Amino acid sequence: MIQQDLGLMSDTVIIFGGPYSNFQATQAMYSEAQKMGVPASHIICTGDLVAYCGDPEATVNFLKQWGIPVAMGNCEESLAQDASDCGCGFEEGSTCSLLSSGWYAFAQQYTSMDSRHWMASLPRQIRFQFAGRRFVCVHGGFQQINQFIFQSTPEDIKQKQLIEAEADVMIGGHCGIPFGQKLESGLWLNAGVIGMPANDGTPNGWYMTLNEISHDIHISWHRLNYDTAGAQASMKEKGLDTPYAKALATGRWPSVDILPDAEKNQTGIPLSVASLTMPGQLTPSITS
Repeated sequence: MIQQDLGLMSDTVIIFGGPYSNFQATQAMYSEAQKMGVPASHIICTGDLVAYCGDPEATVNFLKQWGIPVAMGNCEESLAQDASDCGCGFEEGSTCSLLSSGWYAFAQQYTSMDSRHWMASLPRQIRFQFAGRRFVCVHGGFQQINQFIFQSTPEDIKQKQLIEAEADVMIGGHCGIPFGQKLESGLWLNAGVIGMPANDGTPNGWYMTLNEISHDIHISWHRLNYDTAGAQASMKEKGLDTPYAKALATGRWPSVDILPDAEKNQTGIPLSVASLTMPGQLTPSITS
């Protein structure tokens, strides 16, 4: 398994997932990072660069040129292997599974071999230290790339993976809905995705920031505004006038098959994600 260790990080870190072939959202995320003055070395993507929207190759090339660390998502894994489906973990015969066949075929057709070779080289885990705490970024779960982990997922599942990863904080993607949760011995976070709304009835994407203030780690989630009309137009121009194009504006997913009951019940309700604070941990000095 390929891993990447970014070492010690400080100041501000931006984390986001799911560009999903949404070039307009990816450009907007870049602009936000530029405004905040955060360098590419301190920006992490949790994967699924290519999926529902209309500009797979442009999105991948933009992210490659940006030079940010990227964790492999199941879509990157599938495209790199020229698999027959996206590997999202949708139940066979479900609406999500049936809809995925259309956008995945488009993604296969319009993602270059160079991009696929690059996807094959991506790490499945990205580690770093921040304010003395150990962070691990993955796409789905710690061992399973397409594992759906939501806020309502039992805490013991998250805690077990946190211990297995030997980490204080786990940051996942894949499920598409941002959340932060305190566990017995650490945190489980989902930064959210930028390329699709969070099924909350608003068109925004989501991203997360880490800041160190007075030795504490402050974690906050932010909405990303972008040119949704432009993203919709790009999909329609390329024959992807699908329910996902409509979802960009309505903020509601075409299907909630994958959602646990708790998240299904939040459909169409504007999301609010409370900030979290975690005490930093001073690294002991070495004395002779």
